[in-house]
Amino acid sequence: MRFSVVEVGYDQRQVDHCLDELGIRLARLAARAESAAGADREWEEIRQESAALSGLLRRLDLGDAAVARYADDAVRREAAQILAQARVALDEAREEARRVREQAYADAVQTRRDVEAALDARRRREVRVDEILGQVTADQVPADTPTAAAAVPPSGRR
Repeated sequence: MRFSVVEVGYDQRQVDHCLDELGIRLARLAARAESAAGADREWEEIRQESAALSGLLRRLDLGDAAVARYADDAVRREAAQILAQARVALDEAREEARRVREQAYADAVQTRRDVEAALDARRRREVRVDEILGQVTADQVPADTPTAAAAVPPSGRR
């Protein structure tokens, strides 16, 4: 609960709104308490929360400056705790991002090596094919040389 400070005390509308919300919560707790009379554990939790809220409501009604300081300290402690948790989460996220970035870089380097190796192998095969084709001599066959195709009768029968 945080109230704006005005010339004298706190903003009355904010305090009234807070008190109204606490009253509503107390009414809900009372309704839950009546419906959960058989459940001991839930009854105890509801009773404790109701007592705490009632005490807070009484202290707010009294305008106790010490209570206001205590609430302010509690808010600051909670804010510091949330900030500490956020910093831990940020550090964890940065570490995870660093690991992901390093892994992506390693994967990219490996992929580049694989592609370069594949290209080198292709170039070597190309050179080998050129060598083999360079060794082949093709003699011209005279046009009147009988071939196996010439031995087949035109009708396709033998």
